[in-house]
This record gives sequence, C-alpha cells and structure tokens, in this order.
Amino acid sequence: MRGNTFGRIFRIHTYGESHGPGIGVVIDGCPAGYAVNIEEIQQELDRRKPGQSALTTDRNESDQVQIFSGLLDGITTGTPISMFIANKDARPGDYKPLSQLYRPSHADYTWEQKFGIRDARGGGRSSARETAARVAAGALAAILLRQVGVAVHAWVTQVGPIAMQQQPDLITRANIDRNAVRCPDPTVASLMDQYILELKDAGDSTGGVIMARITGCPPGWGEPVFDKLHADLGKAILSINACKGFEIGSGFAGVALRGSEHNDPFEESEGRVWTTTNHSGGIQGGISNGMPIEFRAAFKPVATIRKEQQTIDMTGQSVQFAGTGRHDPCVVPRAVPIVEAMTSLVLVDHFLRQKTSQR
Repeated sequence: MRGNTFGRIFRIHTYGESHGPGIGVVIDGCPAGYAVNIEEIQQELDRRKPGQSALTTDRNESDQVQIFSGLLDGITTGTPISMFIANKDARPGDYKPLSQLYRPSHADYTWEQKFGIRDARGGGRSSARETAARVAAGALAAILLRQVGVAVHAWVTQVGPIAMQQQPDLITRANIDRNAVRCPDPTVASLMDQYILELKDAGDSTGGVIMARITGCPPGWGEPVFDKLHADLGKAILSINACKGFEIGSGFAGVALRGSEHNDPFEESEGRVWTTTNHSGGIQGGISNGMPIEFRAAFKPVATIRKEQQTIDMTGQSVQFAGTGRHDPCVVPRAVPIVEAMTSLVLVDHFLRQKTSQR
C-alpha cells in the first residue's frame, strides 16, 4: 500500500489502524539542534482526542504519545523521530456485523475494489483515527516554525447553516479553545453547539467550515510550477478525512470580482513590501508574498449516523442499515488541530526547501 508518506525534506510516514494496537508516525528529515517540548506535542493531541466534550465521539482515548527516537535531552538529533499512540479503547467486535455490507459514503466499497480486502474494524486505516499521528508530527513541525516566527491558527467558522462573520480581532488561541466547538465568536459558538447536540440526539450529523491563517511567513516560500505553496496546502488539507473543499484567498467568491477589484496593489513602508488587500491569500505565483496566508476548508457531514439508510451487502442484496459504534456528530471541532498540523507540515517542508535553494 502506497500513499502513507508526506513531504519532500521533512517527511512523515504514518502507520496503524483505528482498532489495532495503536497509531504511529516516523519523521525523517527533521534538522538537528531544535528544542522540542514533548508537553506541547501532547497538548495538540489533547485538542484532537476523542471524548473531550459532548460534541464528540464517546470513544475514550488518552492519546498519550511515546517518543522512541530522534531526541536527546529534548533536542532533535537529526535522526528519525518515532512516535507511537496506543489504542486503549478499541472495540473491533462492534464492527463485525458491518463486515458484509457497504456503509453509505464510507470507504468500504472503494477500498475493497482497490485492495481486494478491507478492514471492517471502524474502517481500519481509512478511519480518522489515523490523523492522531499527523497531529503528533504536525505539533513538532509547529514547534520548529515558531522558532523562525511562523504561527498557524485554525478555527471553526461555520457549522451546518450557522456561520460567523469575519472578526480578525477574535482570532487568538485562547478564544478558539474557549468553547468545545472551537469557534472564537462565543455567541455563534453557542448556536453551533446547540445545533450539533440536537443532531446528535436525532441520530444525524452535520458538516462545517474551518478557516486557517498563517502569520510570520516571509516572502519566497513555495515552488513556482507543480509544487506551488497553495497547491501543497490544498493537497494536505484535502487529504484529511471528510474534507471536500479547499479555497485560498478570495476563493470561489473572487470570480464575481473584476480584475481591477481583485488585484492586490503593492506598497512599501519602513523597508517592507506589502499589499493593501489580500485577495491572493498571501500567495502569488505559488510563492508566499509575506502577507498572512488564509484559506478555508469544507468538511462534509459525518457519514455514520444512527438513522436507518438503504445500502447493499457484498452479494448485492438491498439491506437497511443504521450506524453503530462511536462517532462524532460533526468533525470540525476536532479537525481544527488536524488542519493546523497538516498546514505546519507543509510549511516546515517549504522552509527547509527554501534554505537549500538560497545562495
């Protein structure tokens, strides 16, 4: 099976299944000499872990990370860094009745068509449980980025039909994490919270939108042809389970503007070049221009719901199906640290690539 490795210089390889012994990641290409606080990695895993609020799955995992290599007295040594997160609350038996049917909007059918075999235990490797390994690696990447002045913040801006207005002053980590839904507007967050709980009680689910902002990224990161910075960000974010849309800067709304309205004029002040608007989302020609990088990601409603649905079994016979197991009614609250992690992995890789391309 291919497709388990991400990155060019700062490379990660994840492994493990949803209801197997655990999930892990090996990071290769991390430079030596960077100070790493393991507690910071654990804090990010705590933001992603299941069972943290009434809005999430009831699965009870502590997601305690173990680091087996690559650090000496808290300093990266330049050798591969191996992390492991044990599955403490796995219940593979819950999924045995589902092994002979194709769950609507899951990877059951497509996985079987590709490999000729599938892991029915919660989807195995196609489960969002795999993203715990990404968050561990992304937290390490974020630590490196902070040491060069780059910060990544993501937050929930929409749940179902409920959306917050753009309010840049509210975007702080404290405001984002102040409520379980991770929307920095407390009034809107309360409405989102209520909506998710209503759907959970009804056995249904909903989707949402996450917005991300990168600050401190200098001009010059990214490659101008196939490895454009926004293209790599798009691939990274769309690789997250349930993500169905990605747009950067003005995105789809930009098509309604004229070129005279959409162009970002340059100015210089105190020796710094900047743009008076940011319709480009901080990236032009695939390369960062020094402005904040801003993008949005759309996540579909969770596929597993308790309402009965029609599907077919492996013999092609029509059957009625109602989801079992433990699942989030809305993924976006727990997807916030995953979006931040994948963003950090892209950025640290381009940071290292930029260092090798400069004279």
